[in-house]
Amino acid sequence: MSNSLTIAVDFDGTIVENRYPEIGKPILFAFESLKKLQQEGHRLILWTYRHGVKLEEAVEFCRKNGIEFYCINKSYPEEEFDNTISRKILADIFIDDRNMGGLKGWGEMYQKLSLEQPGQLKKKKKKSRLFGRF
Repeated sequence: MSNSLTIAVDFDGTIVENRYPEIGKPILFAFESLKKLQQEGHRLILWTYRHGVKLEEAVEFCRKNGIEFYCINKSYPEEEFDNTISRKILADIFIDDRNMGGLKGWGEMYQKLSLEQPGQLKKKKKKSRLFGRF
């Protein structure tokens, strides 16, 4: 797992259509791409505004679609903090529909991430919301 990335992924508008507080339909190729990334050894963090019951619903929806996250709204499984508020987490890549330039297609993102050389990521890219190309 030494060549793996930690990828923080938003839920509403990124994995599923934005219908908050409801759960929208899955975005085309989102779950398939996330599964492939996990199979390649990348760690996925669910990074979302949701909390409480609405967060539990999103996690269960992802689980039913074959995705178990490394963490939810935190950097490490053993990390403890007040989970009723959002906070910054540690990840190599952030995938979010609010990215400057919008959300790329999941097929394109998967291809980009599966070819990325983790050891060559620059610090500025790690802080980007999607790929740090601006």
